[in-house]
Amino acid sequence: MVGTEDERAKKVMAEIYRPLYLNRAPILYTSRRTAELIKYAANAFLATKITFINEIADLAEELGADVQEVARGIGLDNRIGSKFLHAGPGFGGSCFPKDTRALLKTAQDRAVPLRVVEAVIAANDIRKRAMARKVAAAFAGSLRGKTIAVLGLTFKPNTDDMREAPSIPLITALHDMGASVRAFDPAGMEQAKELIPNVVFCDGPYSCAEGADGLVIVTEWEQFRALDLERIKQQMACPILIDLRNIYAGEDMAAHGFLYLGIGRPDRAGPKRL
Repeated sequence: MVGTEDERAKKVMAEIYRPLYLNRAPILYTSRRTAELIKYAANAFLATKITFINEIADLAEELGADVQEVARGIGLDNRIGSKFLHAGPGFGGSCFPKDTRALLKTAQDRAVPLRVVEAVIAANDIRKRAMARKVAAAFAGSLRGKTIAVLGLTFKPNTDDMREAPSIPLITALHDMGASVRAFDPAGMEQAKELIPNVVFCDGPYSCAEGADGLVIVTEWEQFRALDLERIKQQMACPILIDLRNIYAGEDMAAHGFLYLGIGRPDRAGPKRL
């Protein structure tokens, strides 16, 4: 997609992309305004998919359904597709929050209502703050005096980007509820230190879990998918794991003696609450 009406620019862009494809490069030429709107509309649509499955996850928890199976089921419909249907703590980063707000502001300046985009922005902000309440629910609603270990700070794995990361409002809310917070991220801690005060930053997942009353997985780093669960359990003061990315199976966690809470899945792991 190239936003230009200049013939010379079209030829230059075609030549740049030509070596990347055996046949004709899939380029759409539009006006600059249309190209800008395509970019913002695409990111707003993907943000909407994420927000939709997050809200379905909340309903799934109340109904005893499994949001991962729901996502897999609706994703088999090729009109919907399977991408961006992973329930979690809300979207962040440099694109979706910025582009949804920019699209909404552009529409507001021209008195055009974008109620869906407006609802997506509001729902995503609410969800990030609500994650702390999910953590508190594992402790009968009270986190005062508890030590919570947070694994993952960046908005997604394989980056050091902390922009709009769900970990920021989560940790802020945990502090507001009276909890002490320890944290580890493979790449984002230097940036996080400037954004999140009063956190003990650790040098690995196991030192982070040391003495913690609860462990929260916020970012689905590959390193967190293969933790030594027996070691983690031995180091924690209380074996409670809140998995905001659903990277573990409840049955497996129960077999290791954890009280496990995922997102939008039946609570099958251990006692309901401590």
